[in-house]
Parts: sequence; C-alpha cells; structure tokens
Amino acid sequence: MNTDPISDYLTRIRNAVMANHRMVEIPASNLKKSMTKILFEKGYILNYKFEEESKPGTIKIALKYHPTSKASAISTLKRISSPGLRQYVNAEKLPRVLNGLGIAIVSTSKGVMTDKEARNLKVGGEVICYVS
Repeated sequence: MNTDPISDYLTRIRNAVMANHRMVEIPASNLKKSMTKILFEKGYILNYKFEEESKPGTIKIALKYHPTSKASAISTLKRISSPGLRQYVNAEKLPRVLNGLGIAIVSTSKGVMTDKEARNLKVGGEVICYVS
C-alpha cells in the first residue's frame, strides 16, 4: 500500500524522464487527473490518456523531449506539501517558481490550478508541488 500517492505520481514521472522513456503509466485518481491536465496545458507533457477499464483506472502520459538535444521539458518535480506536513498559503504568499518560469500546482477551494491562476482569482490553498 502506498501512503503518499502524489509522491508516487511525481516519482514515476521523474524516473521515466531520467530513463528517457516515452510513456509512463500511473494509477489514476481525481487529483492526479487534474495535475496531468495542468502539466499538459502548460506544455510539460506531450499527451495523456485516461483509461477506466480497470477499477482504479490508469493514466498514460507521453513525455515531452526536445527534438535535437533530447532534453526533457520537465527538469524538476518537487513535492512540497506531504501527508506529514501540509503546506497551506494564502493568496498573497503564493510561491513563484524560478521567478515565474516554472509553476506551482495548488489545490484550492475552487479546484486544482497553477499558482498564477490562484493569484488571479485571489485564492490560496495547499501547495502540492513545483514543476520547472
């Protein structure tokens, strides 16, 4: 049994990037689906597919690499809030990742969104992870 599914999600993506895999398969949950949609919208992954055949379901993610240098679009995935120490911030104290070049994924009362969207809506929440 996995005690922290979000850390498992980030670690599977991080390991697949380090091994230069094209695809990674991850057990699905609603939070992971929302995070995957954000990664796709912000251009960190090439594509994704939700498969609901099995009971927990799976998320298939196609990772994105530069065509010539073979460098991944994702350089850093860092878990911020953990089950043992939750990290909540208000709208004024939302973090800026790499001075605005990266994103922070935040779980708010209005759903899962990036730090920029949360700042525009003036809503705080739990900082899940940093992506750059």
